Amino acid sequence: MKRSLLLFIVVFASVFIVCGQELRCNISVSATQIQGANREMFQTMQSDMYEFMNNRKWTEYKYAIDERIECSFFINLTEQISSDEFKGSLQVQVRRPVFNSSFETTLLNIKDNNFHVRYVEYQKLEFNETSNKDNLTSILAFYAYVILGMDFDSFSPEGGTPYFQKAQAIVNNSQNARETGWKAYESERNRYWMIENLLNKSYAPFRACIYQYHRQGLDLMADKPAEGRAAIADALKNIQKVFRTRPSLYILQMFFDAKSDELVNIFSKSFPDERSRVVTILEECDPSNTSKYEKILKSESL
Repeated sequence: MKRSLLLFIVVFASVFIVCGQELRCNISVSATQIQGANREMFQTMQSDMYEFMNNRKWTEYKYAIDERIECSFFINLTEQISSDEFKGSLQVQVRRPVFNSSFETTLLNIKDNNFHVRYVEYQKLEFNETSNKDNLTSILAFYAYVILGMDFDSFSPEGGTPYFQKAQAIVNNSQNARETGWKAYESERNRYWMIENLLNKSYAPFRACIYQYHRQGLDLMADKPAEGRAAIADALKNIQKVFRTRPSLYILQMFFDAKSDELVNIFSKSFPDERSRVVTILEECDPSNTSKYEKILKSESL
């Protein structure tokens, strides 16, 4: 009897570990700017969104628990329009482990200022794949697929395409939504343009960079730092190609918001000629961070 029970526990644990969901998404909801609100409701909202992101199956793949994608959603609610309607912002951060190291690299660090949702306490969050019947779950699902797409792209060339296409379907289904963030004419920095940029073949070098930067660059650096840096330096040429095609692209801002500090750390330990070439590209493509990139040139030579 004891052996049978032990076998059941081992088998159950194995199934649980193999069948874990894809995301390990931390959710934080802040509503300090909303006076007189029901604070317990925001805790329930946070819990419901956590369950929605982490317990839903987003792909057909089986993920081990330690393979889950690490991400965080920081939601700052600034306005309560009615008893169940809120406005605010959403900060999305995504991390990826680097091969043979304890280091995690940032894949995404973006802020969405069009977080306009309805939430009814204790009402189950339901996502409809064919229409935007609930802006909250549409936003959450959109970013779940963007996260998956970016992660897959970092491991295989354009591996994230199926998930970007799912995110694009959500955008298409939201064209009649009254909330902002989904339509082309509203802004050049919203969900519409994010997914348009990612899937537009004219900007394909961006996604080539994501693969080369991570899989052929960072993942090599623990064992072969010089070769890894060289691959990252070469990957940046793809960013330069995209910049010269259209400097105002949202995905370029996304890239540098996630990578500017990391690039300084990587190339501050590089050879003088490589540092000079990289800084030239970075200052052209990300001029707002020129003072940051100057630190690369001032670092000590190898």
